[in-house]
Parts: sequence; C-alpha cells; structure tokens
Amino acid sequence: MAEVTTAMVKQLRDLTGAGILACKNALVECDGDIDAAVESLRKSGEAKAIKKASRIAAEGIVKVYVEGNTAVIVEVNSETDFVAKNEKFQNYVEAVAKQIAASDAKDVEALLTEKWLEDSEKTVNDALVNMIATIGEKISIRRFEKIVSDDVVVPYIHGAGRIGVLVEAKAANDDANKEALKNIAMQVAAMNPEYISRADMSDEALAKLREITIDSALNTPDTLPKPILNRLIARACDEKVWSDEDIKIYGEQKNNMNYLFNFLSEAAKGQLAGLANEEKEAIVGDKIFNGLVEGRFAKQLKDICLLDQVYVKAEDGKQSVAAYLKTVNPELAIKKVVRFETGEGIEKKQENFAEEVAKQMQ
Repeated sequence: MAEVTTAMVKQLRDLTGAGILACKNALVECDGDIDAAVESLRKSGEAKAIKKASRIAAEGIVKVYVEGNTAVIVEVNSETDFVAKNEKFQNYVEAVAKQIAASDAKDVEALLTEKWLEDSEKTVNDALVNMIATIGEKISIRRFEKIVSDDVVVPYIHGAGRIGVLVEAKAANDDANKEALKNIAMQVAAMNPEYISRADMSDEALAKLREITIDSALNTPDTLPKPILNRLIARACDEKVWSDEDIKIYGEQKNNMNYLFNFLSEAAKGQLAGLANEEKEAIVGDKIFNGLVEGRFAKQLKDICLLDQVYVKAEDGKQSVAAYLKTVNPELAIKKVVRFETGEGIEKKQENFAEEVAKQMQ
C-alpha cells in the first residue's frame, strides 16, 4: 500500500475542500491515487468544491505569441516570483515563444534539441542552461501548445502572465469578432471550463458525471426529496438503525425538518446515507429523485461547459456564452480553447520563514 503523506492530504484537500480526515481516509482507501480519491470524495458528498485543477503554484509566467496564422502559448517556470518578474527572464520566455512558433517540435523534449534561433551555435537546451546560470535558480520550459489556423485566433494574458488563453474560432477576421473572442478568452481565464460544449464530452464522461451526481445525492440525505427522506428516517427508527438518542431527537424535531440535521449525530447521518445506498435501485427509479438529479446534472454541465456557462459580462446575469455569441454573429463558432495557469498542478515547496531566518542567524 502506498504511503499517504501530509503533502498528499493537503493536495487532495486543496482540490476538493473536504476535511483533513476525510481526505486521509480517501487516500488510504484508494492506495494513494489522488484522482481516485477525488472521485471517492465527490461520491461520498465530502467534496465541497471540486476545482477542474490544483492551485498549489510554482512560479513563472505564461506567454502568448501570435505571428501571422500561428499562435503559441507557453509556460516557463521559475522557483520564485521575484525571478518571474525579472526583465531578463521575461525576455527569455518571449524568445522561447518565438522559437516554438518557428518550430515543428511536438513536445518540450524535442524542442530542447533544436538550434536556438538567437544563436545557431547553441541548442534550446544550451540557452536554457545559460539562463539558469545567469538567473541563479532552476528554470524549466514546462509545456506549450501551438495553433496554426486560417481562422481567427485571439490571445489573452491575465494577471501579468499568471494565466494565458488562446481561443480559435471559425469566423471572419474582423474587429467585432475579435472583440467577442477576447471577451470569451477572458471568460475562459476566469471560469476555467473543461469543455467547449457538452457535445465535446464522451458518453463515458457524461455517464460518469451522472453517476457521481447520483452517488453524491444518496450520500447527502438531507438534500433528498422529502418523501424519500421520510421513508428512510422511518426505516432508521423502526429498524433501530439509529441510536435511542437520535430517535428521540427526531421525535422532538420532526415538525421542524429544516433543522433536523443540525441536531442529529454524525453517525445518524452516515447511517441514513447507508440506507439510501441500500435502496439505490429503487430511489434511482423514483421520478422525484430523477428530477433532482437532472437539475444538479444540468448545473454541473453549466459549470464545466463554456457555451453553457453564464456569460460573465451578461447584463441580466443569465445570458449564456452561446447566447452572447449569437448576438455578435450567429455564424461565430468556437473551435478550440487552450488555457494555461502558472504552476497548475505543481506542488510548491513549503518554506517555514521563521525557521529559515533562525538557520541563517546561526
């Protein structure tokens, strides 16, 4: 069995918002597999806010570069934010972006072997090594993507290079379309959708999301439709699944169901979820429950699909991205979206500043 470390627990907690103990237990059950633990917490209802990526950040910047019909986005990491703001570092990252634009390399490994455009006697890797020596800390070209298109590609940088976005769309290359796509790029930077539309999701992904929605509902019984909840509570009382104390609490609060779960023990809530899972087949066949699931399912699709999201500049607070695009140009169609966030998914070394100062003084 894989060792579950404090760093793994912290990473899982940052990803899900679940409690420390719940994260530790999920990692133990999933043998240290972070992705499996995230899904487990989602199904159990412990995950309060799934984030599409980790916010544990390494430093560096994301750069976008457009030349003719070629657009590039690249992330280059550094150890400190101080270096990320350094002019030499930023100029180097721009040179890397230009190198990629002129390159046929499909990945970083291939890119590093190429001749450096600014000095043909060096490779890209040689230039990287020289920059490390100049700056004095580790620098790495982490990832890049290039779009070569006869359609419109609009770049966007947010937060001094913290987030970069490229949006490609089938449209005429005019100011109105480019302004609309700039707005969409800002939407992508802010809302981080996983898909352009639900049509881009595989049947497997849709089925998995629906199953997670069902399991999450069963494991949070206080959100179940009242007829189903009342039936489960009756079982818990009649079959003595609950303790005498929890049965007594229910007797005192049954006319005030909105607050019942504030008084029940954690054990009682878990036992109720257990009964719900025992009756899963029957509950899933219930029309009222299906209505609840469909509502939550649709809401999750709106969160992860760009065109379904509420447009961030919508004056009425309701207009979807798809509806906004139609007001600009009914023929405007998003083809591809690329979003890089600096340090996304990288665990940054945690430093104790007080301890570091003490060591230096010694």
